[in-house]
Amino acid sequence: MQDSQRSIVVIGNFDGVHSGHRGLIERARELSDGRPVVAVTFWPHPQAVIHPGTEPLLLTDLHQRIDLLRDAGADEVRVVTFDHEVMGWSPAEFVERVIDPLHPAVVVVGTNFHFGSRAAGTVETLRELGAGRFDVVATDLVTVGDEGTCSSAIRKALADGDVELAAQHLGRPFRYVGVVVMGHQRGRDLGFPTANLPTPPGFAVPADGVYAGWATRLDQPGAERWPAAISVGTNPTFDDVRATVVEAHVLDRDDLELYGIEIAVDFVARLRGNVKFESLDALIAQIGADVAAARSILLG
Repeated sequence: MQDSQRSIVVIGNFDGVHSGHRGLIERARELSDGRPVVAVTFWPHPQAVIHPGTEPLLLTDLHQRIDLLRDAGADEVRVVTFDHEVMGWSPAEFVERVIDPLHPAVVVVGTNFHFGSRAAGTVETLRELGAGRFDVVATDLVTVGDEGTCSSAIRKALADGDVELAAQHLGRPFRYVGVVVMGHQRGRDLGFPTANLPTPPGFAVPADGVYAGWATRLDQPGAERWPAAISVGTNPTFDDVRATVVEAHVLDRDDLELYGIEIAVDFVARLRGNVKFESLDALIAQIGADVAAARSILLG
């Protein structure tokens, strides 16, 4: 096969497609010389198969991950369905079944890359298996301050409500995507209508609290984004809410009809934690203060 017909392969789990992941793809593009860059990812999360019940909360679903990888510069995304058969492949079998069919000239991975049964394969293993057929380039981890950027660090930042630190690792604000459902209509009754997004199990959201951010409808190309005050949690002032919900109040808009529409909510800054208010008047006053704080942060 002519070298121009070969590919540059980038391998990773790519949950969140954070700045470190994008660095891998940028390095692949630098090496591509017109050849296609192919990103290889895994679904479901390998931990869900290796040790069910211990898998981490996901930062993106598969559809978002593929879109983000393409936006980062991948010409093609290959998804490996991670199951018990794949879990049992030796490093050599992994190379034979996953990498070789892509006809790589270069394989780009992180320096902490492991593969094959029991994660026995390392970067050096990959170099040995690819000797004479493809080169291997390993890139160092990205850091924010003294902390290495990884999906686990982003999950911890979200669990702490530190959406600004999460954004530093991601290279963009953390985004939660969902379809707007009908809630209890309390926000509308209080003068602050919200778009309500349920939070299915298995996916990460910021810690309970109130945030400033942006809301964007995703069913229209080039749709504008709106400044929003965002609540995450079960709304402790009322006792009939059990599941965590993301609620976005779009500033200065009460004319939006978003039921059944997929929207994205981007978290910019945390305003406060959730508290239980003793009266509706106190709740309304606090929501007004939250809206003013969000306006100041987002619009200056």
